[in-house]
Amino acid sequence: MGEFIDKAKGTVNETIGKAKVVAGQRIDNAELIGKGAAQQVKGKAQKLAGEIKGAAGDKI
Repeated sequence: MGEFIDKAKGTVNETIGKAKVVAGQRIDNAELIGKGAAQQVKGKAQKLAGEIKGAAGDKI
């Protein structure tokens, strides 16, 4: 179960991060672009954690 939750949270964070980057680019806001990029990285890490949990059988 933890695998699915981590992957879902990761997908949400990646999507929101991408939206922040696009919005930041459109309004020329470097801070928003940076926050969006950081949120995308966080999402990728969460998805990776979910994949690791899945491979380990949710024992982590």
